[in-house]
Amino acid sequence: MNEEEFIRFLKRQGRTADVALRVAAIVGEFARHLEAERGKGLDEAAPADLEAYVASIECAPKTSAKGQLWAICYYYDYSGNQPMRERAHALRAARVAKAAFPLAGFQGVDPTHVARLAAVGVKDAAQMLAAAATPAARVRLAERAGVPPVAVEELTRLADLARLPGVKGVRARLYYDAGVDSVERLAAWEPEALRAMLVEYVARTGFDGIAPLPKEAEHTVATARRLPRVVEY
Repeated sequence: MNEEEFIRFLKRQGRTADVALRVAAIVGEFARHLEAERGKGLDEAAPADLEAYVASIECAPKTSAKGQLWAICYYYDYSGNQPMRERAHALRAARVAKAAFPLAGFQGVDPTHVARLAAVGVKDAAQMLAAAATPAARVRLAERAGVPPVAVEELTRLADLARLPGVKGVRARLYYDAGVDSVERLAAWEPEALRAMLVEYVARTGFDGIAPLPKEAEHTVATARRLPRVVEY
């Protein structure tokens, strides 16, 4: 890691000198762990290496790696390593203390599937994203929970949409049912066209809910375009 260049990048992002130094120090700890335990450098690391690092930190009771993941997100944003940045972001999102949206809150989900996922520790949208971020992870989760793969895929997509402000139980279901079933797909729409499509969909299907108003559609699309991709489909 070129620490001086990295710190300059952080300052350009609006980080103070103290924060930039702290981020660089945390990333340096990760780099030393990779070298000692995995025989790799920062730019050779894979998501599995990051997951192993997080597990080594959180093996102690009541310990969270969210601070380390916060700094590591910055490094992979700086280096342009999108898979590592996305995985770090997803892992951190699952650890940030906030009111997590329960899977049972999504309109139209099967309560039996929700209960089986809860039994293996996946109860809310953040936990769903952390456990099902890749196709292989979703296959493993489906097998572990005894839930059909198609149901795991559906809940993953609903959880992805729920990262958007105001998109939760009913609204996520509307987007999903109308075929706009991920943040990435939603970001590809123009707000006016999105709203027109949803107005038509609600009228045609009798969906139990309303289409977003113009300002909501604009805000939702703009937010979707800023959010990092955290799920691999």
